Amino acid sequence: MFQSYYSFKIDCQFLPLPFKLITTMAKRILVIDDDQDILSILDIIFAEEGYEVILQDTGATADEVKLIGPDLILLDIRIAGFSKSGDEICAEIKHELELTAIPVLLVSAEPDVHQRASLCGANGYLNKPFDINKLLEKVKEFIT
Repeated sequence: MFQSYYSFKIDCQFLPLPFKLITTMAKRILVIDDDQDILSILDIIFAEEGYEVILQDTGATADEVKLIGPDLILLDIRIAGFSKSGDEICAEIKHELELTAIPVLLVSAEPDVHQRASLCGANGYLNKPFDINKLLEKVKEFIT
């Protein structure tokens, strides 16, 4: 039996409908912070901007990051209850060949956050407390 497809016109060309229903997937942001309030705020802000948000209130290993497959990582330096600091996690991520291309932003109230970001290979940093608009600008700088 012959199966037909509905077609529609784009730029004067007809193509089968199944080839036209391709959607873009939202960019995925992994946020690692032990502060539940910050996680909640960032979840709302990024979701409103159309990002897929993965929240983690403990640290993450490089293997866990591989499974999540984020397009960007926001990482606090001090993570209560985890054996590694955020800059140690960042260094671990940046030493994994499969993960080096993922941008990492350290987000911290630590006075030396800029130095720690540089030493661990982070792509950037933001000081806490941060301005929401500056945060969004920084995120868009790395994932568009």
